[in-house]
Amino acid sequence: MPQRVQTSLSVHMFTERFSATPRGARLARRMARYRLDGWGIPYGGEISERAAQIVAELAANAATHGRVAGRDFELRLTCTGERVRIEVSDARTERCPTEEPRRPDPDDESGRGLLLVAALADEWGVARRDVGKTVWAWIDRRPVTAPPSG
Repeated sequence: MPQRVQTSLSVHMFTERFSATPRGARLARRMARYRLDGWGIPYGGEISERAAQIVAELAANAATHGRVAGRDFELRLTCTGERVRIEVSDARTERCPTEEPRRPDPDDESGRGLLLVAALADEWGVARRDVGKTVWAWIDRRPVTAPPSG
């Protein structure tokens, strides 16, 4: 009879709502870094920095473009041994980003946030909800291995 190998899979989750304001967006970024550090992703490390920048961009978008008076935005983090998933949900259904962000003109003062998310995340996308949307991003935690030489 073959033996079964049982592996330990720890999944960490964090969900919090923040005011749809610049202050709420800053707090979401700080809270994400704090939580990730507590889950063994060191503050200031590559994964922490990428996640913090993604949270900052998505939270700022939720506070700016996804804002509905009297409604908060929600940050959800999920961390496994292999990946970190970041989700930011807001209440604005009609303002949904496209999967391929538009490149702004060089003189534009804004419009680069989703380009940064696309560059920093291993995968990202948008999920529509009954009310609002969720913009999500994955960061792979597994080390990238170089292909064998020769």
